[in-house]
Amino acid sequence: MLPTHLAASAGTDGVVPYPEHCARRYRSAGYWRDETLQEFVIRRSDRFGDRTALRGLDHHGRELTLTYRDLAARTARVAAGFAHHGIVAGDRVVVQLPNQIEFIEAVLALFRLGAVPVFALPAHRREVAHFVELSTAAAYLVPAVHAGFDYREQAREIRRSASAPLLVVVAGEPAEFVSFDSLRTHPPAADFPAVQPGDVALLQLSGGTTGVPKLIPRTHADYLYSITASTEICRIDTDTVMMITLPAAHNFPMSSPGWLGALHAGGQVVLAPDPFPSTVFGLIEQFAVTMTALVPPLAVAWLSAPSAAAHDLSSLRVLQIGGAKLDAQLARRIIAELGCTLQQVFGMSEGLVNYTRLDDPEETIVTTQGRPISADDELRIVDDDGMPVRRGESGHLQTRGPYTIRGYYRAPEHNAIAFTEDGYYRTGDIVRLTPAGYLVVEGRAKDQINRCGEKFAAAEVEQVLLGHPDVRDAAVISVPDLHLGERSCAFLVSSGGEHDAPSAIDIRRFVRGCGLAAYKVPDQIEFLTALPTTPVGKVDKRALRDRIE
Repeated sequence: MLPTHLAASAGTDGVVPYPEHCARRYRSAGYWRDETLQEFVIRRSDRFGDRTALRGLDHHGRELTLTYRDLAARTARVAAGFAHHGIVAGDRVVVQLPNQIEFIEAVLALFRLGAVPVFALPAHRREVAHFVELSTAAAYLVPAVHAGFDYREQAREIRRSASAPLLVVVAGEPAEFVSFDSLRTHPPAADFPAVQPGDVALLQLSGGTTGVPKLIPRTHADYLYSITASTEICRIDTDTVMMITLPAAHNFPMSSPGWLGALHAGGQVVLAPDPFPSTVFGLIEQFAVTMTALVPPLAVAWLSAPSAAAHDLSSLRVLQIGGAKLDAQLARRIIAELGCTLQQVFGMSEGLVNYTRLDDPEETIVTTQGRPISADDELRIVDDDGMPVRRGESGHLQTRGPYTIRGYYRAPEHNAIAFTEDGYYRTGDIVRLTPAGYLVVEGRAKDQINRCGEKFAAAEVEQVLLGHPDVRDAAVISVPDLHLGERSCAFLVSSGGEHDAPSAIDIRRFVRGCGLAAYKVPDQIEFLTALPTTPVGKVDKRALRDRIE
């Protein structure tokens, strides 16, 4: 049976709305305003005009610099192009593009049109078909080829299996599909149907703990509040040059404060095509980048790169670290060796975001993961029985607030597990609260792997492994890793016994062939005669972790 707040309010569109009394409070407090992302780029163009807005490569590999006025004009044309092909307000469009100019153009154009982008990462493979079906997407936007992978072939497979017609738009050589460049040939429309602040603006992806990721519906009002509050906390202004180093479709580099925050404040956005020192150090020097965001393993790579000494990185004022817990020793190294302010960010695509403040004492910055954005972010830390723990004790983090969702998109059964009766989101994180109100993340309660900031469900990989003809049983766990944060280890029981098992190479080839994203392929593979079990017959993953340790 669904919790009452879900059963009573789950809409026919698959979105669980905020309770009306909460919505009134958030509006009266000024968190939710009348602005929507539909007018976002137009208002910034009116205000910032010929200031530089965006630098990056397009799909031709050309380096472009766009002003706010340029970006608004290009966005209006792309929106008209989508409309020409039948995309209307409310339509869902799966966007799977790398860090290139077309990604920003497309997302802002869909906002302008009132359509809803569904964000897929370039690494996703078979998962995209699920996103298309669950969202009943009207269109799918891809590069022609990226990192050696031909997305047009994937689009063909998805379109063949889709239950409804699917427009495919390709940034690059389109083959039989619609060219992204052709979208820009359409004259911009004078106006589009207005959207409301409470309408769904976008669908983000969850980390996934029970299979493929869930879709996270974010409204114009709640998302813009998170962005504007983040720009204030992070002191983003017209002097900010924000380099987007992580995939731009991730919630972290998009809104915390990310590229949307930088554009909101009139700053510059620099798109890095990849996060490696050989690329980004040159961009920092060339464009005097002042801020960027990384996951901990990339921070390690930056500190270890010999090329750092060959570049002038002195413009970098703030380095944000999030996506996984940052080790205190590594945090101190970042401050000492890069000479910039470190800001820890702990958040989730479902809503809650915590920051260490830029003027916090260094000990707070290196040992905590920050405090919430809002005074109305409600945190509850409970034990295994759901009872509140004493302050300073570790427990399961639950949260609700003005920008934290009340339910996943079209997922009533999962919502009954992921949310409490009174509307708190069960984050799956084990945390404790310091006397000053800062969170310290101790670990995860969910059966999830966080590999280099990419989170995925162990269960999803286990299901694929069990499809191998020579695998009788499978269990996947996370293992601490100095460079990746966590790596995945698959324990397998061979159908032919431990001494007649397939090779690790064969297993990895099989998993890749099943279409899983590359980061989900097991890093380590171990064969056992049988998996250990608990007294009730479940796989004992704690025993497997003990075995690895």
